[in-house]
Amino acid sequence: MEQKEMNFNIVLVEPEIPNNTGNIGRLCVGSNSKLHLVKPLGFEITDKRVKRAGLDYWGELELQYHDNFEAFLNQVENKDRMFFFSSKGAKTYSELELQKGDWLIFGKESVGLGTNILEKFSKQTTTIPFPGKVRSFNISNAVAMALGEGLRQLNYTK
Repeated sequence: MEQKEMNFNIVLVEPEIPNNTGNIGRLCVGSNSKLHLVKPLGFEITDKRVKRAGLDYWGELELQYHDNFEAFLNQVENKDRMFFFSSKGAKTYSELELQKGDWLIFGKESVGLGTNILEKFSKQTTTIPFPGKVRSFNISNAVAMALGEGLRQLNYTK
């Protein structure tokens, strides 16, 4: 596969639902972004639901696994360019000034990011506001909104 510069790094910390991960993989291919999966995963990556949600794009996906969150952190050179998405975030995602190569980090579907991560990176924690009666968005929808905002800021018009 040809190596190309990625727009964003999408990080899923301990994802639990294969269909969401497959859909996010498809989003990454469509946005020219790299997907990072931080273990443990709540499913086998060979799960047919992952590949079904990713359709035939799964083979085009730039994908990297990390054994745990610390192993992931060790390979990020500029930790200032990491943005953690949480319903507990103080600023909204539209306030971010995103750049090519930024890290957009999402927690597991059932509980989000751990409090230890949110506390350590509190100044880099952001939220997607919603006026309706829900606790949070589905993770693949949240990733799509974040990527859409990032692509808008990078001036993608087509």
